[in-house]
Amino acid sequence: MKNTIAFLIILFCFHLGTTTAQTAKDELPVRGLAIAAPKTNEVDRFVKFINEELAPRRINTIVLRVDYNYQFTSHPDLSDDNAMSKSDVKKMVSAAKQHQIKLIPQINLLGHQSWASTLGNLLTVYPEFDETPHVKLPEKYEWPNADGLYCKSYCPLHPEVHQVVFALMDEIVEVFENDAFHAGMDEVFYIGDDKCPRCQGLDKAELFAGEVTKIRNHLAFSDKELWIWGDRLIDGKTTGIGLWEGSYNRTHKAVDLIPKDVVINDWHYEKPVGTPVYFAMKGFDVVSCAWRKPHVGVSHVEDMFLFR
Repeated sequence: MKNTIAFLIILFCFHLGTTTAQTAKDELPVRGLAIAAPKTNEVDRFVKFINEELAPRRINTIVLRVDYNYQFTSHPDLSDDNAMSKSDVKKMVSAAKQHQIKLIPQINLLGHQSWASTLGNLLTVYPEFDETPHVKLPEKYEWPNADGLYCKSYCPLHPEVHQVVFALMDEIVEVFENDAFHAGMDEVFYIGDDKCPRCQGLDKAELFAGEVTKIRNHLAFSDKELWIWGDRLIDGKTTGIGLWEGSYNRTHKAVDLIPKDVVINDWHYEKPVGTPVYFAMKGFDVVSCAWRKPHVGVSHVEDMFLFR
């Protein structure tokens, strides 16, 4: 996912078993937006955005990519500079509640622990969590590259990683006063690396499913729901979808190994793809996601009504 506040995804939801012939076009159960969280000096502007732009358009869900843009008390060393305070978050929470908007915080877990030549906060502070410490970030990033480096991952089997990750999750879910958390988990290229002392030789689908399930189970203790991006659960080779919107490293078999109450966000940017039906047939609630091409977004919406 692009590291910019301009990164927007329109979300439309398809719930298995809710089809009615009379469903009006404004009655999709999720009409949402995914966007990066503002820095503290932009919070008031973001509240105005909720009040004056999103609410009048009947947006009812915001996925807010927080990552380390929050002043964590459990691990303050992981917080960004100029990160949001608790009072900043409460301003957004209040505005969202006023308009009956579900405000879901996101922290990218497993993958997306680096971007281009920049290492993310988690692996900067805890380099021992790195799945591929032998892969060094280049001064000038290019794709493709000899290391197959897109973004770093943390090792899902490191014995201390969840102590840190779960503390961040608990804190962010509590401050946002919501019943859901988005863990990202998209575009995971590094998993089960051959040089990882813990993961080498293990099934990549089982590793991915294990991490999803650990996160889901932790949230379930407090009756919270897990949302993730769905690309790693699609066979990118067999479907022809490719290695970005689907998996080339065999994690797709995890679709049959994870709990069915995980909400799948199925993103396709260049054209709509019929995979929401695939996820629904597997027993999941699924959200169809477009990006910045209006005609693609319109097609996603039309498909949602057709599928329902």
